[in-house]
Amino acid sequence: MGRINPKVDFAFKKLFGSEENKDLLISLVNAVVSEADQIADLTLLNPYNFAQYMKDKNTILDIKAKTLRGKWINVEMQINFDLDFDRRALYYWSKLFSSQLNEGQSYSRLEKTISINFLDFEYWNFDDYHSVFEIFNRDRDKGRINRRNKECFADLFEMHFIELPKFQKDYQELRTGLDRWITFLNRAYELEKSRMPKTLRNPEVIKAIEISERMFDIKEHEQYEEKMKFIRDVNSQIASAKKLGLEEGLKEGLKEGRAEGKAEGLKEGLKEGLREELREELREGLREGELKTKQNVARNMKEAGIELSQIETITGLSIEDIRKL
Repeated sequence: MGRINPKVDFAFKKLFGSEENKDLLISLVNAVVSEADQIADLTLLNPYNFAQYMKDKNTILDIKAKTLRGKWINVEMQINFDLDFDRRALYYWSKLFSSQLNEGQSYSRLEKTISINFLDFEYWNFDDYHSVFEIFNRDRDKGRINRRNKECFADLFEMHFIELPKFQKDYQELRTGLDRWITFLNRAYELEKSRMPKTLRNPEVIKAIEISERMFDIKEHEQYEEKMKFIRDVNSQIASAKKLGLEEGLKEGLKEGRAEGKAEGLKEGLKEGLREELREELREGLREGELKTKQNVARNMKEAGIELSQIETITGLSIEDIRKL
């Protein structure tokens, strides 16, 4: 059937979110979190279930787990670019955090919740491929995080973003567990157990490679191919929308530059990377293009007879807006 792309959420969920593969998830989480948060075992709260997936194909395929020490973990793979992914990640963190309590229970029962987000696109405007966000006290005088004392607010919030395209290490440069797992996710298509680089060899990665070659039965593989087709279609629409947004943004930026006679400023702006005003034009163009893409996808799903609630889940558009299409 060919190699599976482990970055597709459907495949990622089965590979790391199945009961029989808990050792892979533990290894992946331990490669991301700090020494203090290393885990020996965990309980999957929403294990992979193909029958359940078939009932609701538009469900978010994240992985929720609870460690023996009571910490809560959420792991998600996001393959398509999303301008508002930071808000989305915070929303899903908050849902998992608040789900710890039943009505009437004390807030003291709330435990640390860690969100781990693998992104198959560049999102943050800095070079590091692994970013960690926590809540700290601010230095009142300078308005900066007080890192000297590192006064962490309740030590309950931790969010990781691993931007896969920013990882550029060759095989001989791999040193850490995270290095090996990112390399597996990025290059699974070319890895074979019999010809693995020494720096990539560890029991969990070897097992992941073996599983990815025989992971799906016929029905699952059909759904995987359907998912791949959907991803290709959406990416094609997004690429077209981005191109349109860039063209419109550049056109407006150049027009504005000529009208104000700022030829030198425009030259410097193009040299340094676009002026702030032009960046905003491009961002607006991208947002408009993304909205058009979502509307096109929603319109096609609506014509195909898919329920409005499912369309709302996958596109983010409101049911009222979908009805107007």
